[in-house]
Amino acid sequence: MGSEAQNYDVIIVGGAVIGSSIAWHLTGRDDFKGRVLVIEKDPNYEFCSTALSAASIRQQFSTPINIEMSAYGIDFLRNLKRDLDPDVDISLHEKGYLVLATDDGRDILRHNHATQTEFGGDIVWMEPDELAAKYPWMTTSDLAAGCWGRTGEGWFDAYCLMQSFRKQARRRGAEYIDGEVVEVLRDGHQITGVVLKDGRRFGCGQLVNAAGTGCSKLAGMAGLEIPVEPRKRCIFVFDCRDAADINASCPMLIDPSGLYVRPEGEFFITGIAPPKERDPECWDFDVDHSLFDDIIWPGLYERCERFEAIKVINAWAGHYAYNLLDQNAILGRHTDVANFIFANGFSGHGLQQSPAVGRGIAELITTGGYETLDLSVFGYQRIRDNAPVLELNVI
Repeated sequence: MGSEAQNYDVIIVGGAVIGSSIAWHLTGRDDFKGRVLVIEKDPNYEFCSTALSAASIRQQFSTPINIEMSAYGIDFLRNLKRDLDPDVDISLHEKGYLVLATDDGRDILRHNHATQTEFGGDIVWMEPDELAAKYPWMTTSDLAAGCWGRTGEGWFDAYCLMQSFRKQARRRGAEYIDGEVVEVLRDGHQITGVVLKDGRRFGCGQLVNAAGTGCSKLAGMAGLEIPVEPRKRCIFVFDCRDAADINASCPMLIDPSGLYVRPEGEFFITGIAPPKERDPECWDFDVDHSLFDDIIWPGLYERCERFEAIKVINAWAGHYAYNLLDQNAILGRHTDVANFIFANGFSGHGLQQSPAVGRGIAELITTGGYETLDLSVFGYQRIRDNAPVLELNVI
């Protein structure tokens, strides 16, 4: 395998927010003394999901562990200057999510609200008249209820968080290199190393798959399978004249249709998951402007009549690493190849879950198990057994 210098205790493939959070948490542990190498094929992070996301965090899930992961996440974000980087400013706007429901969704919303409250979420239940009073610009005639995250939810600068994790992981001793893995070396039930496109080879004691949308390809190089595909998500920034009052009071609004909208400076950001027939596996970054014209704009107008006159001023496309089984993360060791570790398939939740995932995977690598939050419900065994973890609040 070459010289001693080419061997690492842990190799992390993927240096965006998940991989860099793992590297930072791992190198910060007193009980970890090993060498860590992070390999990133997109060193400018131009195409990574982190940089192209809508950059938000919520407690409003239906699965307890997802709620607990986000609770740790928001606490981490609030204390970034103390714990991660004194010079960082991620511009955290803790203005909440507002999840709306019509009659057919009221019972699910009520059930989710009870779960969120039980696990510490500061989520306010709102009847239609309360919604109308708090948000006079919003059409509420078709609504049966809403849930608003009074604290613990909002949006922030995703790229800034990722770069802080990366910078501080390097400061703690993690090594970063630019390169693309083209081969995973395996000896029976053990991963022994990787080969890069330029021919460089590195040995490893443990390999972490944090490769984002490339995670299935990387797993395949090791003869393993996960049901994760890239799915394109388009984000549109629009201007609405005379909407200062809307901008000032609008949270991250989640319409019953699945449409979301929130302020972005003096403008607004919006998007929606395409209909299933328009949502294939996708690797391109072409913006689907028809999605805005056909679905988003009419939906915005139905929820707020003043959104009839708006102008798109920017748009981009990113990708979810979409877990086809249950849209939840795949975390932890492979059941047969124990030193191959997954941190994949977040389906749009990766950014907000990155602090908890980084801590959890670092615990797993160092101690052999989870010490704080038990993330084993998202283990590979459920993939092998085709046993989905049901999450009702996928946005």
